[in-house]
Amino acid sequence: MSSIFSGKKLLIGVTAGIAAYKAASLVRLFIKSGAEVKVIMTPAAKDFVTPLTLSTLSKNAVHSSFYDDEDENAIWNNHVELGLWADVLIIAPATANTLAKMSNGTCDNLLLATYLSAKCPVYFAPAMDLDMYIHPSTTETFRKLQSFGNIMIPAASGELASGLVGQGRMAEPADIVDYVQNDILGKLPLKGQKVLITAGPTYEAIDPVRFIGNHSSGRMGIELAKMAANLGAQVTLVLGPSALTITHNSIHVIPVVSASDMYKEVVALYADCDIAIAAAAVADYRPVIVSDQKIKKADSGFSIELERTTDILNWMGSVKKDQFLVGFALETENEEENAKKKLKNKNLDLIVLNSLNDKGAGFKGQTNKVSLINHKFEIKAFQLKDKAEVARDIFNEINQLRNV
Repeated sequence: MSSIFSGKKLLIGVTAGIAAYKAASLVRLFIKSGAEVKVIMTPAAKDFVTPLTLSTLSKNAVHSSFYDDEDENAIWNNHVELGLWADVLIIAPATANTLAKMSNGTCDNLLLATYLSAKCPVYFAPAMDLDMYIHPSTTETFRKLQSFGNIMIPAASGELASGLVGQGRMAEPADIVDYVQNDILGKLPLKGQKVLITAGPTYEAIDPVRFIGNHSSGRMGIELAKMAANLGAQVTLVLGPSALTITHNSIHVIPVVSASDMYKEVVALYADCDIAIAAAAVADYRPVIVSDQKIKKADSGFSIELERTTDILNWMGSVKKDQFLVGFALETENEEENAKKKLKNKNLDLIVLNSLNDKGAGFKGQTNKVSLINHKFEIKAFQLKDKAEVARDIFNEINQLRNV
């Protein structure tokens, strides 16, 4: 099962305090939660915990300097790349010395340079003795860092390295994980929202062996479900026959086969959702008669009488109340015109247009190229992207439109 950290890139900064030994447990917990972890140590931190320990646990090389001066062929450790790589930067333990340098922009080691280059949320877990923790200069450092947008993980009270008892002890690793997780969840734009997504093809039976279907893999809908869940939503994914699978704490998958199966599930779920995305490639027609035995091959031709399936998206638009409804249009000609007609006729809030004329777009592949058209017929066109990035673009537009 996934957690909020599943697939996230976490950069952990370790500074030279006695609590540095706890970094091993912290790395292990984040790895166990599904995160990819890299570690940067200040040079003096290596006196408290070895890089070998942290590299073994993180399964990544530990960085502590801009380059290895003992290796003439060493590659420069690029602090800019490290800062851009991370989804989250956590400095734990964060000593008074490092925090003061952070607040004043001092940049005399790799960790500080990376901090100044980071574009992601930055958390810091102070660790110092009681008198240092309550000193006015430290209090001002905390205030200043938080004014920059950094998030402070409060120190715990307890026995300190000096033998004193009081505040200044670094939060325990499990508490740090919980704090970061709860902070991220509390800020997610779809927290508390219910999202319904249909995805994949439908198979309309001809006989027990054959069916009418299409080439949809379900990947786009699955990426949308993952993105919605990672933005805090509770997601129900009604998934047609697909070789792809997904496991996530916040995603409930309902497997279906036919258009009729999918329609029944959508009818049962639609009234209770806040956002609905119809990404499935639903068959428009099904055989009028389904043979209960395999149809034998004959020398003459063979014909099948077809009837329309229920238009699921049209039904959703016709009964829509407060739901934000998104549809897809896969077109081969008069693309924008046809997509706008579908947007209007089916009472959609947003339509995702992609074209089979665009190389790399459409079914089966890892990529897609889309244009987003809102209810005002305003169009945003995007370049070819990985479907996970397309899902991000779609939800960025959804969140923007819902907040207008």
